[in-house]
Amino acid sequence: METPSIQNNTRIDVADVLRGLAVMGIILLHSIEHYNFYYFPESLPFEWMKFTDRIIWDGLFFTFSGKAYAVFALLFGFSFYIQNNNQNQKGKDFRLRFLWRLVLLFIIGQFNASFFTGEILVMYSIIGIILPVCCKLNDRTISIIATLLILQPLDWGKLIYALIDTSYTPGESLSNYYFGVAYDIQKNGTFLETLRMNLWEGQLANFTWAFEHGRIMQTAALFLFGMLIGRRQLFIYTPKHELIWLKTLGFALILFFPLYGLKNLLPEFINRPAYYEPLNLIFYSLTNLSFMLVLVTGGLLTFYKVKNRSFLMRFSSYGKMSLTNYIGQSIIGSLFFYHWGFFLSPNMNHTLSFLFGILFVLLQMSFCSWWLKRHKHGPFEGLWKYLTWIRK
Repeated sequence: METPSIQNNTRIDVADVLRGLAVMGIILLHSIEHYNFYYFPESLPFEWMKFTDRIIWDGLFFTFSGKAYAVFALLFGFSFYIQNNNQNQKGKDFRLRFLWRLVLLFIIGQFNASFFTGEILVMYSIIGIILPVCCKLNDRTISIIATLLILQPLDWGKLIYALIDTSYTPGESLSNYYFGVAYDIQKNGTFLETLRMNLWEGQLANFTWAFEHGRIMQTAALFLFGMLIGRRQLFIYTPKHELIWLKTLGFALILFFPLYGLKNLLPEFINRPAYYEPLNLIFYSLTNLSFMLVLVTGGLLTFYKVKNRSFLMRFSSYGKMSLTNYIGQSIIGSLFFYHWGFFLSPNMNHTLSFLFGILFVLLQMSFCSWWLKRHKHGPFEGLWKYLTWIRK
């Protein structure tokens, strides 16, 4: 059977749809969090909002927290494979060009970080080095490396050490300290004070949180798994691939529920922090991974099985401009919720913040549709591509 072309448009469309849905989830979650500024009204305008606030908060965190970013990371690795493979077919080595591309992403990420403490582009630009380093390895070796990373070996090491040394006590959270500094500036600071904080304490808060919560190793693993998905062309529909998606969906569902239950039971049976903290992180990471697989395989099956994709394709343009949309949410979120801007946080409960997020996503989707009718790439996507290939 002839191998499907790497340029298969449907394959790219489904990746863009998944990316668009992931960015939507990220923005809705950030909206109810007030963009890492957990400052909310002391009272609600209506009593029924207690119910809607709880449903929205729990529902969005259950569906998207740790999962939307995981999908985004998976597709980052997939995109690397697309670019790398296309250049290899032309007889060119893409690795050094991709490293330059990561340097550019680091700079773009610094711009984004100046508005938002929770930005991920700088982290992606650093962790992304694993892709050109590993891209010449065979599938088996990459699978082993990615699996070891996704299992959170550092936290298994912490747990084993705590079992050996019963006097071991975990240290204080660095991210809590830095987020505390960020919170004070977000609540009281000017724009310049917020800018300075975001570029130092904000980034330290982000990186220490990612390290403490296993996000760094998980992200590296998902980059590699995304590259493997590209190699095996698993986003292209074939009966064989459909069977793989169904098996993966079933396996992920079977895995998710016991992991989710065990994670929630941990506090009742383990009260020593040296044991609880690494076990909680391991279960949390694996729970998110299993539910992320549910979202991805469910998305793939839905995309290829529905007869009318017009609704889903609305997320394609949104996904194509994911970088622009992600940076846009950082700027607008900071402007609307932080003290230097409109400072809406004291007046926006979860329900109103959710409606704000929906409205913002809809406006972004309209802008993306309008922009891509006139341009091939989004503003930041086009700039990133232009600077990537400015010197051949």
